[in-house]
Amino acid sequence: MTTRMFGQKIKRREDPRLVTGNGRYLDDLANGSVAAAFVRSPHAHADIVDIDVTGAIDVEGVIAVWTHEDLPGQAADRLPMLIPHPSIVAPHTGYALAPDHVNFVGEPIVMVIARDRYIAEDAAGRIEVDYEFLDPIVGVEQSREGQRIVHAGMDDNVAAHYVQEVGDVASGLDRAPHTLDLDLEFERSACMPMEGKGVIAAWNREDESLQVHSSTQTSTGLRAALAARLEIPLTRVEVITPDVGGAFGVKINHPWPEELAVACAARALGTTVKWTEDRREHFISSAHERAQTQSVKVGFDDDGRILSLDVKFWHDNGAYIPYGVIVPLNTSTHVMGPYNIANYRVEYWSLYTNTVMVTPYRGAGRAHAVFMMERTVDAIADELGMDRTQVRLNNFVREFPHPMGVTMQDGAEGCLDSGDFVTSLDKLKALVGWDEFEAFRDQARAEGRKVGLGIGCYVESTGAGPYEGGHIEVESSGRVNVWTGLTTHGQAHATVFAQIVADALGVPIDTVHVATGDTRKLPYSVGTWGSRGAVMAGNALHLTAQKVKAKALTIAGESLEADPEDLEIVDGIISVKGDPSAAMPLAAVSVLSNPLRYAFDESAKAATQFAKESNAEEPSVKPGEQPGLEEQEFFSPLRSTVANGMHAAIVETDPETADITILRYCVVHDCGPMINPMVVEGQVHGGVAQGVGGALYERMAYDEDGQLLNASFMDFLMPFASEIPYVETDHLETPSPLNPLGIKGAGEAGTIPTATTIASAIEDAEGFPIRAMPLDPSTLWELRNKHAAGEVPGLKAGGLGSADSAPPSTPGHK
Repeated sequence: MTTRMFGQKIKRREDPRLVTGNGRYLDDLANGSVAAAFVRSPHAHADIVDIDVTGAIDVEGVIAVWTHEDLPGQAADRLPMLIPHPSIVAPHTGYALAPDHVNFVGEPIVMVIARDRYIAEDAAGRIEVDYEFLDPIVGVEQSREGQRIVHAGMDDNVAAHYVQEVGDVASGLDRAPHTLDLDLEFERSACMPMEGKGVIAAWNREDESLQVHSSTQTSTGLRAALAARLEIPLTRVEVITPDVGGAFGVKINHPWPEELAVACAARALGTTVKWTEDRREHFISSAHERAQTQSVKVGFDDDGRILSLDVKFWHDNGAYIPYGVIVPLNTSTHVMGPYNIANYRVEYWSLYTNTVMVTPYRGAGRAHAVFMMERTVDAIADELGMDRTQVRLNNFVREFPHPMGVTMQDGAEGCLDSGDFVTSLDKLKALVGWDEFEAFRDQARAEGRKVGLGIGCYVESTGAGPYEGGHIEVESSGRVNVWTGLTTHGQAHATVFAQIVADALGVPIDTVHVATGDTRKLPYSVGTWGSRGAVMAGNALHLTAQKVKAKALTIAGESLEADPEDLEIVDGIISVKGDPSAAMPLAAVSVLSNPLRYAFDESAKAATQFAKESNAEEPSVKPGEQPGLEEQEFFSPLRSTVANGMHAAIVETDPETADITILRYCVVHDCGPMINPMVVEGQVHGGVAQGVGGALYERMAYDEDGQLLNASFMDFLMPFASEIPYVETDHLETPSPLNPLGIKGAGEAGTIPTATTIASAIEDAEGFPIRAMPLDPSTLWELRNKHAAGEVPGLKAGGLGSADSAPPSTPGHK
């Protein structure tokens, strides 16, 4: 029998090519093409008075200089807002090239096309832009005060305002024996993939078609956007995603201004135009994430059971909302986490500021939600003098499916479809040694050391729809070609999808070859984001492989004179169950599926022994059938699956320098049945590394003028491998009832609870509340001094958690 591939630790099949330098990334392509460079605003908020391009036109090698006036038709309109939502009250997006106003440092204004990038950059430096300066709005506090407005014509800076309520929060708070108010804050950060954004657009004059290569997370979406804005038929546009050097959400937006501008130039010039983002451009013009100011009011009983939870938060969405409000919406729908909370109310305001726009970054608002909930649970435990894990146990959901009562990002009612939180917590406590930690603390204290133990629990909606597809073709050689519209940027698709197809089709995995992100083969796809790749495309390929298998068995049954129900495929050989003598290779079936009159290879010759005499009464290809052993299928779920997990960390904080060291980091993760445990481990480890960066290092530091002060790797801190702890893991595999494979997503699991877990551990070490992240040694030092002076940051009897205590100028309050 064929060894089942599902659940096996198969080494990543793509790695040998990538680690030996044989990857083909965007900048490896189209060498010798003309190049684009952009003039970007050096000011956060200003009107454009005049643009003088004469200095650039005279530069030898310059081919064209474009301003907004040169953009044709709909390409000159505002860029699309991709995901509308009822909460959005004032949608604003930018332009491919700013026409008369700029709203953040880095906004593109002029595009220069030249013989090469060096000339384009030099020419761009000669262009003079005259500005009339306006006062910028930087940060949540300034934005919600509303003294200055980002977008003219608005009365305030509110992009979106939303309220959801489950149960009766007011009465729940009134009858609660205990209440607490917490003020929390998450600062702005950004993902830093090894490869920045980039696009190559090639116009074919003969058939008036556009071929685009882009380092994107959604090739099909970019294709549709370019076709619409360039006003050309969709069938004349192809988008191909080559190898991608990391994405993490920043490449999900489409089209980026540069993608549209470069495509316009390629068509106008009838040539190939290339642009690749440099690192400074990535800092000042690509998407950021994470900044929120949060307020929580919670009511609970003597056992720490949460009776009512009232949450408000203010989200900094930057200058525009090209991707809608997915980040704050995800925050609002994930706050309840794994807990059974009968009364829950959430209200958010998403606010414009004169900073880089915000789009999803690995975790996409869920880390904010977990920070609110887990900091609250720890505060309850501290207030009651209870063990933090006992408070969690007292609140866990225990029966599934469990309705959440809120509407998720995909428009469906939230539901915890599966899980076992009690077992997960038992596993985590055993893994980290929770019950033995006090002995370790005593030993450390005797040595003059300060250590703390932290915990963070979370749930994550994964596998969002609306659909994903797959296409499978079996060649006459026996090779199995697999296509999915998803793009790939590190998720091991070539491995895990091959495992799924090999199992479903009954072929050796070495015969399965996976290709992704090419609209020429699969023009319909939603994209790679939100821990949806395996759930969506994996199930689509599973269903597609079953269709191919059914077709193969039908054809083989005719030749073997057997009922297809009595046939099986093992190692690529179709045979009668229990009678391997009556058999034929799948490759031969591929030949029979395409009734040509020619033989090109040994499989075709071998197939002749199984072929029957042609029946003149029937056509070779019957109505409703297609030649070839290939099929296509789509998977569209009713709602998202919900993965879950729990993290624990042991940290040490230096008594003199306030340096923070992670001594141990433990993860228990439940993504359902694991297709490839090694890949899941890699996703968790990488996610934790990114979470550590967000917790202790990464911070986008804007000054009052909207200038990003740390727009380089000399100033923007990221953890080295030496700062990332060894990650200890354990797993549950509770299957989801929402898809055939029972799987749930894994890509963001490591990132989501890391900041709150580390905050919990630092709080345990220091003995005072930690209410804001990221937290570096200098900030911890300041907190120590405030605590010594009797201040307890972020925790008070009556704060922003109640509507009547919020600042009168807060948008949305009546």
